Amino acid sequence: MTLAPSELTIRPLTGADELGLFCGLSYVLDHELADDLSTGRRIPGWMWVALRGDRVVGRLSWWTGQPGTGPQALDFFDLDDTLAEPERGEAGLRLLETATAAVLPSGTARPEYGRFVPPDWREDPAVRDAVEARIRVMEASGARMLVERLRLEWRAGTPVPEDNGRLVFRKVTDREDLVALMTPVMEGTLDAHGQADLASGLGTRAAAEKHYDEEFALLKTPQEWWRVAELPGGEPVGFVIPARNNYHPVIAYIGVLPAHRGNGYIDDILAEGTRVLAAEGMDHIRAATDLGNVPMARAFARLGYVNFERAFDMVWDRT
Repeated sequence: MTLAPSELTIRPLTGADELGLFCGLSYVLDHELADDLSTGRRIPGWMWVALRGDRVVGRLSWWTGQPGTGPQALDFFDLDDTLAEPERGEAGLRLLETATAAVLPSGTARPEYGRFVPPDWREDPAVRDAVEARIRVMEASGARMLVERLRLEWRAGTPVPEDNGRLVFRKVTDREDLVALMTPVMEGTLDAHGQADLASGLGTRAAAEKHYDEEFALLKTPQEWWRVAELPGGEPVGFVIPARNNYHPVIAYIGVLPAHRGNGYIDDILAEGTRVLAAEGMDHIRAATDLGNVPMARAFARLGYVNFERAFDMVWDRT
């Protein structure tokens, strides 16, 4: 069945009082919506629904970590999975393209699309069908898969090794201190976003500066938590950025300099970042790493971080 245009109403929310309508479909981040609206991380004009009569058959929303700026990510995109194909996909694509044309200025890059999914999403036929339906809509709009990621969590009560003394940890002094360390870390990075930055023509220094200015500089928690790892003689080995974002305590970034990879220092550095947050009373810590970054995933597992979820990120290339 093909859905006739007249059967579908596509529009943004008229205000925060329509949040109940938006929640006619569900997603794991629904509990964050009210606070996001009150803080300006979302606005009703970025939250769109596709309606057949009073029934919500699709919804989407953009998000920003900097209230007052434009959308930074498309992080909600839900479809009524009781609909058969091609109706489900057609409704989703019409919703996506209509909302995008209305919200994003012509010629601007589309923000990345991200989706959280269960860790075993491929093993459950119903979940796999729902995930793949959303991917197909994004691909039909011109997006491509950038990366699938592991989402990880340390929970209070999980043992954290004491400092074994192999490395000396100091606080990050300023932007240049960290950028100078991040620059060589970008060499040979296994992180898909870092690789994309380099493939776009950014050099390692510029890519490091981009990470700092767009991510680390916006963190609200103290920079005093950030740590540089050094050998006892003072030679830098790597660094870790323990922090809290808008929602959770996190290991925002961790890196080992190329000259020191393969020596197991990642375990010591991750343990230090975890100790910093545990000492601040955090009862859980979130982290993420690309599915293909096997060494980092193993380091998290060794420290007791649990893979509670996966995520995938899709991007639209500039044309």
